[in-house]
Amino acid sequence: VSTQSTWEAVVSTQSTWEAVVSTQSTWEAVVSTQSTWEAVVSTQSTWVFAEVAGELKEVVVGSAADVAKVSADLAEGVYLVGTGDTGAATALMVLGAGYGAAMLGSALTLKVPQPGWKPEGWSPPAPADGSGAVAERNVHLDTAWKTPQFWMLWTTFGLTASAGMAVFSVAKPMMTEVFGGLLPSVVTAGFASSYLMMTAGANLGGRLFWSGLFSDKFGRRNTFHMFALVGVPCWLALPFCISTMVSAPGTLPLFAFCGGTIAIISCMGGTYATLPAYEADLFGSKYVGAIHGRMLTASSVASLAGTSLLLALRSNAENEAFNDLTAKIDGDAFMSAFGAPKTSLNELIEAKTVTINKLMDVVPAGTQDPSPFLYDSTMYTMAGLTCVAAASHYMVKPMNPKYYEPPEGKTE
Repeated sequence: VSTQSTWEAVVSTQSTWEAVVSTQSTWEAVVSTQSTWEAVVSTQSTWVFAEVAGELKEVVVGSAADVAKVSADLAEGVYLVGTGDTGAATALMVLGAGYGAAMLGSALTLKVPQPGWKPEGWSPPAPADGSGAVAERNVHLDTAWKTPQFWMLWTTFGLTASAGMAVFSVAKPMMTEVFGGLLPSVVTAGFASSYLMMTAGANLGGRLFWSGLFSDKFGRRNTFHMFALVGVPCWLALPFCISTMVSAPGTLPLFAFCGGTIAIISCMGGTYATLPAYEADLFGSKYVGAIHGRMLTASSVASLAGTSLLLALRSNAENEAFNDLTAKIDGDAFMSAFGAPKTSLNELIEAKTVTINKLMDVVPAGTQDPSPFLYDSTMYTMAGLTCVAAASHYMVKPMNPKYYEPPEGKTE
């Protein structure tokens, strides 16, 4: 037994070890380096076990491709399940503590301004009716959700947020799956993690740029139009970046892909930041807090629907890839490689016995690896949903006066 990083290795593939693997349906690997001990590894259903110190324990077999996906410096081998530490629990605890402290500190420092206070140099706008009071038109909370503007904006918000959340949910594995095999020296585990951090920065930057700079100058409505004008071309360009990378590997398509996804996520962040002011433009500021709370139900739907849709489309593309690759393999070659006929493909996929990488080792030479294209259908679908969001937003018209509350002191 050797220990590398925080993982306990049961079987190593270094020259000091000897492995004998039988060809039976239930295989055994007998590994020994000294006469004092031996480990027997066997597969039972989809689980792999090793006899260590007389006790049967679960292990995982790590190939070169598998260990390359983790940040720790590991060698190929068989590792004991439960002995690793990814650091995720510690990281989440630190993030939770930091978030709680920031929120508590912010809440304690928020103060209500003194009566009559106003920013230095600011003067209220002159009333339009000359009465000396600024008239504001407000839509009551119970009326707002019955207006077509509410549901058109709800749909726009939900679809725009779904697109950004879909990228967020698979940013790191997508980068590895699409570009890892094409530029292995560039797209490492560290690069994928950095890309994930860049998407988080795009979310923050989008909130500052779209709501703070663009919206104040060009208006909220035009800002929401820009989300579609930016999002649709970016979604449609991503598959082109991938196909260009496959035909002519280089860093330019990679950086173009990163830029496109970052622009998409910035639009998602801008949607969240610009929405409250847009709601105030449409419904007035009196009930905007409560109206915004109802509008955020679109975010809840988006967080579930966007991610689920992306994973479903990717799974469908992956199944098609499995079937296409299997169809190109001779039946005897498939049986020799995986110990089962083609008719057992679904069971072999579920057991992780068959993967796209393993099929690529058996298919005829010159067969295109489908891994980089698994997300193409998702990207085209997201472009379509962004078009629907643009159409929905186009139907957000100025509020019909019948929905406004009567001015205070007056009755209808």
